[in-house]
Amino acid sequence: MFAGRGQRLTRMVRPMNDLAVVAEPLAIRPALEAVLMVADQPLDHVALAAAIERPPHVVLDTLHEMASSYDNEKRGFELRSVAGGWRYYTRERYAAAVERFVLDGQHARLTSAALETLAVVAYRQPISRGRVSAVRGVNVDGVIRTLVTRGLVEEAGTDVETGALLYRTTGYFCERLGLSGLEDLPAIAPLLPDVAGFDLRLQEELEHL
Repeated sequence: MFAGRGQRLTRMVRPMNDLAVVAEPLAIRPALEAVLMVADQPLDHVALAAAIERPPHVVLDTLHEMASSYDNEKRGFELRSVAGGWRYYTRERYAAAVERFVLDGQHARLTSAALETLAVVAYRQPISRGRVSAVRGVNVDGVIRTLVTRGLVEEAGTDVETGALLYRTTGYFCERLGLSGLEDLPAIAPLLPDVAGFDLRLQEELEHL
């Protein structure tokens, strides 16, 4: 009789265990790495905890463990706590390699996506990556990084309301276009973001960058 009850209990418990496996939360470290990888600004442990649905104190401990493990493993990047949040950075000892990569990339012509993104920044600066993405209808994180490494765009503080990084064009941008200032840009700002393209004359000039 008792054996029969044990079999019935086993049959009842197994489905519950299966459900527990399905409902198991994301592994903390990989989840944090994924979120930090796409973040365009430092994120505090509270915001990260909300994103991966784990307790803030557990997330904070994990962040410190991650930073230490990257140091011990001598990774090419590090996890820093800056400006009240956490963000990935390349290590200073590899700056020369990064610089060579960046300078080599400067010899390549900008893609149409980069040209359009540059135009949006030029006419709507200072502007966040999120806003540029909304104007263009696509993710522009990689394009913005390219423009920054080319010296055409630079960080311009943070948005007061959202805390997002803002971007603007550089003096080098005006220099390459032969402009004395941004006021010399063609007057097409009222058309953005209502059109996908931008002034043809400006596009022709930008293509020579």
